Amino acid sequence: MARPHARLTVLSGPSGVGKGTVVAEVRRRHPEVWVSVSATTRKPRPGEVDGEHYWFVDDAFFDDLIAKGGLLEWAEYAGNRYGTPKDPVDEQLRAGSPALLEIELQGARQVRERAPEAQLVFLAPPSWAALVSRLAGRGTEHPEVQERRLALAQAELDAAGEFDVVVVNDDVARAADELVRLLTAPPPAGP
Repeated sequence: MARPHARLTVLSGPSGVGKGTVVAEVRRRHPEVWVSVSATTRKPRPGEVDGEHYWFVDDAFFDDLIAKGGLLEWAEYAGNRYGTPKDPVDEQLRAGSPALLEIELQGARQVRERAPEAQLVFLAPPSWAALVSRLAGRGTEHPEVQERRLALAQAELDAAGEFDVVVVNDDVARAADELVRLLTAPPPAGP
């Protein structure tokens, strides 16, 4: 891996595009890359581990984080709240290392407002049909939730132009390597 720079990189994209899969591949292929663990009020899916995949918290704890300014960003998505604990990200950047966040569109927009120097990367599906197939194949949600996710996914795809870079998830290993290259590249020179 190239010499890292202390830069905040945000990975976002529509539900079902494979953000978690790409980040898992980044961790597997590049274990030196630090990835923030988000807090969520969502219940764990089968196989998810508290503190590894997410910090699974209740509404009262999440409210407390918001009230104390303990979240870099937070958003409500499909009836649950997700947020990035601020302190671990700040510690990583202060140590001179890059930080990677995997978050939803609303959160990415908040990071853009609060940290304009952050690099925003949009993970796109190879096609709409591939995205629909991935969402339907999950099998962990009720049909009404899937319908809401598809509607949100279309709106999220329309927002790709707000991001600095678009990475197409047509091959997980290639997308992971491209993300690591972006994560470790120096920020562009100012005007």
